[in-house]
Amino acid sequence: MGLMTFLRNRAGYILVFAIGFAIVAFLVGDAINVGKPFWSANQKVVGSIDGNEINIDEFGPKVDQGVNQMKQQYGGSANAQMTAMAVDQAWNAELAKVLLTKEYDRLGLTVSEDELYDLLQGQNPSPLIKQYFSNPQTGQLDRVTLMNFLKSKEPQALQQSDMLQQEIKNQALQTKYSNLIRNSVYVTSLEATDEYNNRNKLANFKYVSLDYTSIPDASVKLTDGDFSEYYDQNKARFNNPTETRAFEYVTFSISPTKADSLAIKAQVDKIAADFQVAKNDSLFAAINSDVKVPFTYLSKGKLDPAVDSAVFALPAGSFYGPKLSGNSYKIVKVVASRFSPDSVKASHILIDPAKVGGEDKASKLADSLKGLILKGGNFAELAKNYSVDGSKDKGGELGTFARGTMVPEFENAAFDGSTGDIKVVKSQFGYHVIKIEKQIGSSKVAKLAYVEKTLAASSKTQAAAYKAASNFLADVKGADFAKLATQKGLKVAVADRVAATQGFAAGLDNPRKLIQDAYAADKGDVLPEIYTMSNAYVVARLTNVSPKGTLSLADVKKEIEPMVRNAVKAKQLKEKLANAGKGNIDQVAAKVGRPVSPVQNIVFANPVIPGVAQENALVGSVFGSQPGKLSAPVQGERGVYVFSVDGFTNPAPIANMFKQKEGMLLSLGQRSLGAAFQALQDNAQIKDNRVKFY
Repeated sequence: MGLMTFLRNRAGYILVFAIGFAIVAFLVGDAINVGKPFWSANQKVVGSIDGNEINIDEFGPKVDQGVNQMKQQYGGSANAQMTAMAVDQAWNAELAKVLLTKEYDRLGLTVSEDELYDLLQGQNPSPLIKQYFSNPQTGQLDRVTLMNFLKSKEPQALQQSDMLQQEIKNQALQTKYSNLIRNSVYVTSLEATDEYNNRNKLANFKYVSLDYTSIPDASVKLTDGDFSEYYDQNKARFNNPTETRAFEYVTFSISPTKADSLAIKAQVDKIAADFQVAKNDSLFAAINSDVKVPFTYLSKGKLDPAVDSAVFALPAGSFYGPKLSGNSYKIVKVVASRFSPDSVKASHILIDPAKVGGEDKASKLADSLKGLILKGGNFAELAKNYSVDGSKDKGGELGTFARGTMVPEFENAAFDGSTGDIKVVKSQFGYHVIKIEKQIGSSKVAKLAYVEKTLAASSKTQAAAYKAASNFLADVKGADFAKLATQKGLKVAVADRVAATQGFAAGLDNPRKLIQDAYAADKGDVLPEIYTMSNAYVVARLTNVSPKGTLSLADVKKEIEPMVRNAVKAKQLKEKLANAGKGNIDQVAAKVGRPVSPVQNIVFANPVIPGVAQENALVGSVFGSQPGKLSAPVQGERGVYVFSVDGFTNPAPIANMFKQKEGMLLSLGQRSLGAAFQALQDNAQIKDNRVKFY
């Protein structure tokens, strides 16, 4: 059990990249300039940033590491979403590394040797040092473990120490850069007063509204001019930060049929009957289960919640199931149960067979050391002289650890023994002489033989669905996709604005191959494959390509149709309200047959009309009006409004101007960091070729 293994198990991999730290606050969207088509790029180049090429051989392991960290954090196996997040993290880290390093050089930002020493082992250690070298029980920095790590000459330790020091430097530089940006923004007293008033000045007013729904959609005929007018007035909304694509698709279900479900139930009942009389429980479970659960003592909370409590309430020798939960049957034999410590404090001496002349000699040396210790020998001295582990300088102490931390052989010895025991076990690292110093707490653990059978479609059902998908794919080439789908009784779904790297798409749980092919296709193409989701086969057609930059009217026409229709309705409703006269609001209400609605205590910073909607234009107009006057009609989100302000209540003067400015500066500083990093991206030559690889 080397020091590296211990640290890795305790604290996660020390190898981490820049995305984990300060830069995450201002990686605001992956707005990338897509360069030449990905198929013409070098076979191994994931992308380039200002001429710095990113090679898949270096990029791939970072993605794999990100996926592994997420699996540790969230549990379960990797999925498309996890991979997409890991790819984004690794890419953003590359962006940060290249773009920020250029900025640091330009600005003359450095980390001196003295600063690095202080961050590693001084009075102001880096947050990373605190994260990896704090005692999990006390939260205090474990300086002995830290110094052992920094002084270790093991090749793996040296490599990880270099990586850690580089990351500490990166984080310190990011902090300096962040502070530089933050200190470049300021708030005037006038801005502070405005912000204070926007949040605290109250308005009371009455309004009359005519909703867009009062005019039937069918009665509104939209012209090209209507679309052009709306598009021209709202052009700023149609900036596409990165290329997106849209596709339509049909699905052929491979969910289990009723007959499939009955067949699986019969199979599960037979497995359960055989399981009850099986001679070798662990072997039976290994052969018959779709999900492998280790045949070792488990603590409560590791199984599916639907069966966990029930199983842990049963005594040894009990049989549970078959129980259907989620999409699988669970059958469990409680082989043994007992109470076990929650955590153990232990020390060890690790003997490496390669360094003492082979397995036999290592085993005999371990037994000799055990004999010496049992006769009163000094464990710490023996550890210092014989152990190859980094813990030898601390007398072999490994601290306190919970189940699931150490390799199985070591863990079983530590948890199954008693305080004061000396045990010898062999693991992948060599022979361990273990001293159990202390066992803490006590909880029920159970050794389970566990069988899980997934409720899946039969091969016959899958074959029928695949044949239907194949027929559709053959027939649709040269035909109208939507029309053919309707003829065959299939529903057409649409995935809109799909970015090249995203790990999800509407209604699809495993879309990466489909998205890759969509980015290799031309608009209108039927994609070449039948795509397999967890419960369906999919055939798709690329319907739209929205390039980076300001989208054309043709690109957004379908999307903006509801807004254009409301804009046309707004003209009609404004005219209706204008024709209702310029008297008081009650007369207008009577003329248009709508009630007068009073609103109390609205603030500018929260423009929500209770029970109606967020109405920015209406509330903005209210705060720009004089009390007692009937307003002109205002076009809003839900309809058109006229209003009359009853009055405003001004707040007390700002009690603490410094505190007001400080709060605003914090928010402004965060936004400035994001804007600065976005500006660096916008001014860089970035080619993003990730879709070729992931």
